[in-house]
Amino acid sequence: MGKERVVEAIRSVLDRGNKAFVPYIMAGDGGLEKLPEQISFLEKSGATVVELGIPFSDPVADGPVIQEAGIRALANGTTLEAVLETVKGTKETRTIPIVLMTYFNLIFAYGIERFAADCATSGVDGVIIPDLPLEEEELAVPALSEHNIALIRLAAPTSPRSRLEEVAKRTEGFLYAVTVKGTTGARSEYEEGVAGYLEELKSLSSTPVLAGFGVSSPEQVKTLAQHCDGVIVGSKIVQSLAEGKLDDITELISAAKQAEPKTV
Repeated sequence: MGKERVVEAIRSVLDRGNKAFVPYIMAGDGGLEKLPEQISFLEKSGATVVELGIPFSDPVADGPVIQEAGIRALANGTTLEAVLETVKGTKETRTIPIVLMTYFNLIFAYGIERFAADCATSGVDGVIIPDLPLEEEELAVPALSEHNIALIRLAAPTSPRSRLEEVAKRTEGFLYAVTVKGTTGARSEYEEGVAGYLEELKSLSSTPVLAGFGVSSPEQVKTLAQHCDGVIVGSKIVQSLAEGKLDDITELISAAKQAEPKTV
């Protein structure tokens, strides 16, 4: 369990010659009772890790689709405690790692020590905290480390190389490479330089590098995955789940297996 399981899951996919695929879903969108079934579907469809969003009233990194999913989840009464309890119920029936994406306000209100302990008890392997900068992460690192929970850091395309080096050195589980300037959400195309940025991160990081933000089509999955170890898809997954378009999700996951290695 914990941070090793995230790395091992990604490495096993890479060893087979495929690229990792991490779907993001919003916990409680459609009701928390659906969450175990959603996790099981994603695991059976070939996902590598599930990134599970915790709804929050003031999300700074989320685009419209994920914001709306969060509002629906909050309206359903979804809480961090209820999510952890639901995830705990899947612990014995899944092998896929779970990574929580949550804002620090929720963790602080819950209690940092209690949060880390409950993550471990529930079978959560890692956390992504987008509003916790390197300079302040010692607020969470000791408790997470004590319970072997990976703290997955985010790298931004606007950061200087010295910052990217520090982020790459500290990250656990994988390095989350943000590929756009802005919030989450589908993009029709990427800015020039994304491929070089991803390859720079690959050269800096001893852990797998996964690209996220704006990935919404099988073609984008295949293109980005040429330059890193896999992709993270959020808004398109959330939208497809809400609309019951499960085939769209399996098509995205399959695209990671079809990504061609970069030719020199």
